[in-house]
Amino acid sequence: MQPTPATLVLENGSVYKGTAFGHIGEAGGEVVFNTSHTGYQEILTDPSYAGQMVVMTYPLIGNYGINISDNESKKIWASAFIVREVSQLYSNYEATESLDSCLKRAGVTGLAGIDTRRLVREIREKGAMRGIISVVDESPEALQEKAQELPEMSGLDLVKTVTAAENYTLERADARYHVAAFDYGIKTNILRMLHQAGCKVTVLRAGTTAEELLSLNPDGVFLSNGPGDPSAVGYAIETIRQLLEYNRTTRPLPVFGICLGHQLLALACGAETYKLKFGHHGSNHPVKNLSNRKIEITSQNHGFAVNQDSLPETLELTHLNLYDNTVEGIRHKELPCFSVQYHPESAPGPHDSGYLFEEFTSLMERGKN
Repeated sequence: MQPTPATLVLENGSVYKGTAFGHIGEAGGEVVFNTSHTGYQEILTDPSYAGQMVVMTYPLIGNYGINISDNESKKIWASAFIVREVSQLYSNYEATESLDSCLKRAGVTGLAGIDTRRLVREIREKGAMRGIISVVDESPEALQEKAQELPEMSGLDLVKTVTAAENYTLERADARYHVAAFDYGIKTNILRMLHQAGCKVTVLRAGTTAEELLSLNPDGVFLSNGPGDPSAVGYAIETIRQLLEYNRTTRPLPVFGICLGHQLLALACGAETYKLKFGHHGSNHPVKNLSNRKIEITSQNHGFAVNQDSLPETLELTHLNLYDNTVEGIRHKELPCFSVQYHPESAPGPHDSGYLFEEFTSLMERGKN
């Protein structure tokens, strides 16, 4: 069977010609690159990639197939997948299908055979851009216009598109703590880590109010990862503000945030966020823990960051990105609230950042006494 020609056109008019795999159709979104060598299944199913087309910098993707246990959510959220070479053969004892088959079944378009090094270099130099992948015989000019009509990520609330339709609870018979976890696009492994830490977890829709959460009488609150612009999720920021006020006036209620949850906590405390030029997406980012001077190898996936100069007096900087000195962690000086920009549950270290879940349970234990 002959491969189907496909074209990627960026909003600035750059053209990349390759072949389609997965769903043969058209797709659009913000084009970002990920530097991980493995983990394409986790990347595709991470809700934080909603609205984005992911480029893998590692050249050969798909060689270990797809299995039923590595998904980070119930579906693929990336709007398209771009690789140098896609492997049609796969070998892994857990694999149940190929990457190509998985994308077909999910209706997600893939693009292979392009010079991904050139594309990544362009994104690094010019910043993340919107793009269109198409197998339809259209002119580059027409595809460029389509790309320019796509919504920009700045100002975009994508949390409402990925959050759970209904609240649900992950029970644990011997649970020591009850955690209320906001689902802004929560990953399965975060829930697994909380569960393993001895927690019963009630997962809440992003729009759940502070009053509804407090009626559950939880021991702690978790703020999850998610897609889009944090400053656009005003309802979540206001709810977190109310939880911080409850912390001040009523009783200690530990709050732990990851990625988007980190940004939302910062915004609720009065800090500001901004869009990074091309974001941090990969599993090899060095982060310095400022309290013990240790370096953690971290997994990252975010296009926005907290402005360090905007941190109010109530927040302490706890972690710093050694690539570009961006904010990687904060802690409230008066309240039992902290957050990190990176993903401790993704275990690239593999256990460099596992202590964060222990810190969360320690704060909850203290609140019980």
